[in-house]
This record gives sequence, structure tokens and C-alpha cells, in this order.
Amino acid sequence: MTQTTQFLRIGLLAWLAPFLADQLSHGQQPIDLAPDSFESFNVSLTRESYKGRDSIAVIQTEQRDNDEQHSFARLKNLELHNGVIEVSVAGQPRKDAVAGARGFVGIAFRVPNDSKQFEVFYLRPTNGRADDQVRRNHSLQYISHPGYPWQKLRSEFPEKYESYADLVPGEWTKVKIEVDDDRARLYVNGAEQPSLIVNDLKQGKDLRGSIGLWIAVGTEAHFTDLKVTKRD
Repeated sequence: MTQTTQFLRIGLLAWLAPFLADQLSHGQQPIDLAPDSFESFNVSLTRESYKGRDSIAVIQTEQRDNDEQHSFARLKNLELHNGVIEVSVAGQPRKDAVAGARGFVGIAFRVPNDSKQFEVFYLRPTNGRADDQVRRNHSLQYISHPGYPWQKLRSEFPEKYESYADLVPGEWTKVKIEVDDDRARLYVNGAEQPSLIVNDLKQGKDLRGSIGLWIAVGTEAHFTDLKVTKRD
């Protein structure tokens, strides 16, 4: 290798470095689902095998149904504005679940360090194949904290922030969330079209933060294959 060729290669690498770094920082990032990678809020975390897949189990430490005190595990050392979140989830009511438990399981996103604001897409697995069509229509839900629990959204904007998907309690369900400024899309089980569309994220287009493994009252949940792709 001539000295001129070596200089040219060094110069090319230097020129490409910012581009390569940007690609790495914005590429898909598999997330290690180790319990110590998360900050817990009213949940316990256990690494375990569930239905043949390595997963993290999430259980409420205190059963309660309070939209001001959520139950989730916030991933440390991640900031997301726009991008894609992919994960497989399995949720079902616990044996000691309170009446009305649905196996609520989902993902909170754009959760800042103080955890005072965030958006959530979640599933109600027992509604997916219910005999009551109204319950089926409530299989998927969007909520936003603070100020927008499901009760408020359902009362003031019927049908706008809920939708149907074929869900089975306790079985793995593949979920993908696309976030773009004040819009978000929820895809279920590899569908090409979103099952739930939100065009007005309630916390605004500029919120940034991590993601959370989110559950609600009376739920036993598992999460696996969590991946994040940033598109800031």
C-alpha cells in the first residue's frame, strides 16, 4: 500500500465516520430484558422462560386501578422521540385478579426521567374473542398521562382511541408502534395496516423519553424480543 493510498483511506474513513455513527445510533437496537435495566413503578420483574421464549415477567406489587398511579417498568438509558418500537407481549388476568381484569398489557413511550408524562398503547386480551361485540371493540386502547385516562377518552371521544384485534389471553402477540411527532400507529401480529391510529398524541409532538413495560390491575404479563429503531 502506497502512502498516498493510505492517506486516501484514512481520509475516506474520517469523512464517513459521522454518517456511520448516525446510522448506528438510529439503527434497530435490540434491548436486553434484564430486570436491572429497568426502573420499576409498582411492579416486580423476573427473568424467566415463558412458552419457549426468554422473557421478562411483570407483576403488580399492589393491585390497584388508579390512572394517576401507573404500574410499569421504565427502561434506563434510552431516549426516544420518533421511531419504531417492536415487542412481543403476553397478558392475562392473574388467578387472584379483581373483577373486570382483562390482562391489560402494553407499552408506554416517551417516558422522561421524572416519569410524569407519557403515552401508552395497550391490549385487553380477554376482549379479543369475547361474545359481546362492544367488548371486542375495546381490545386495543390509547391513553396519555397525565389527563387522558381511558374513561375520559371513551366518554368524550367514543371509538376514537380504541379498536379491535384478535387477541388470545396468555398467548404471544407481536406489537409494533410507530411514533412520528404527534402521531402514532399500533400494529398487531405483523399486519401491514395499523389496528389503531392516533393523530393527536395528547402530550404533544416534542416529548422525549424512554419506553416502559406497562400493565394494569390484575395482570400477569410477559415481554420478549424488544427492539427500538430511532428516527429522530
